[in-house]
Amino acid sequence: MSFVTLNPGDFVVSADSITSTLWSDNTTTLVNYFTSSTAITNNAYLPVYNVNPASNTSALPQFTISYGQINGSGSAPLNAAIPGKSPTRITYGQFRTLITGDENTNLNFGAGNTNSPDFYVINISRANYKEKLFLSTFNLALSGSDGINPSLIKLTNNSADVTSLTYCDAGRVFDIVSGSNGSSTTSIPANSSAAGYTVSGSYGKFLPDVGLIILNARALALSASFGGIGLSPNTGNTSNALGSTNTGLYNSLKNASSFGFSLNSEETITSDYVFVRIQNSDFNYTTNPSMISGSGEFYYPSLINNPQTYITTVGLYNDNNELLAVAKLSKPLVKDFTKEALVRVKLDF
Repeated sequence: MSFVTLNPGDFVVSADSITSTLWSDNTTTLVNYFTSSTAITNNAYLPVYNVNPASNTSALPQFTISYGQINGSGSAPLNAAIPGKSPTRITYGQFRTLITGDENTNLNFGAGNTNSPDFYVINISRANYKEKLFLSTFNLALSGSDGINPSLIKLTNNSADVTSLTYCDAGRVFDIVSGSNGSSTTSIPANSSAAGYTVSGSYGKFLPDVGLIILNARALALSASFGGIGLSPNTGNTSNALGSTNTGLYNSLKNASSFGFSLNSEETITSDYVFVRIQNSDFNYTTNPSMISGSGEFYYPSLINNPQTYITTVGLYNDNNELLAVAKLSKPLVKDFTKEALVRVKLDF
């Protein structure tokens, strides 16, 4: 078997960003929302589907809706003898710790709500995105009524407006603002201090590396004149309070379904390119033992002075001659003393 030693210059590393659709129906915008009739109304999470699970048994959740409250308001206690220990308090603590890395530091949505007591969570199904969410494709419409414009808000992240990245324990974090395609609105809404924001700060936090959208409950509860949609959580401590709150955000999505929920996924593919250079004097004679007769004679004497081979496979070996990878050519490559070849092997990981 013949070998050629590779040089450092024969190796090149490249990283490419691959964008793909997020939703299960391979669309960029989700315009149909369904819940399961068998879903437990007081469960901490409300799964949302892109097709009706009642008529499509293969339907998969696209995301879930949940609500967290620091004191446990908005859901019944897990144990009636221990007030405040409820699903909403658990949800609040879970996502607070995930984002801030500290169980004592509450979420900061900016001026007007630096110490948020509650928030909504839209948790994108992990199976739907590969590595992370694609920033500039995030567009989410919410309406507090039947789609009438004064109660409608269109949200995006501020990724196109920031010049430096902000990180938290869950990776990159961006403000959710009114606008589209990663840019906030240029005009300042009535009763607001900055473009894209409300008097309660940003509309939430966008965490692309963990597939989370945290919505500022106070901002959504504002009236339309203050940039909200009048969506208030049910803060009662009854068994159906949490279901009412999760359904409230779900209905806000449905009311604005004509505008849809746009989001794509993004994945960085790292590739190793190995350039195998075959000079004119290399690999012209076959090493196949079937070409030699039992007496040691070459079966085809014409190939002695005019050899010709066909390259079909490239094997990559380590210094111990152990085969590490095999690359197949799409068709055999003719090789003789008058030809040279360059084979590029791509290894993705």
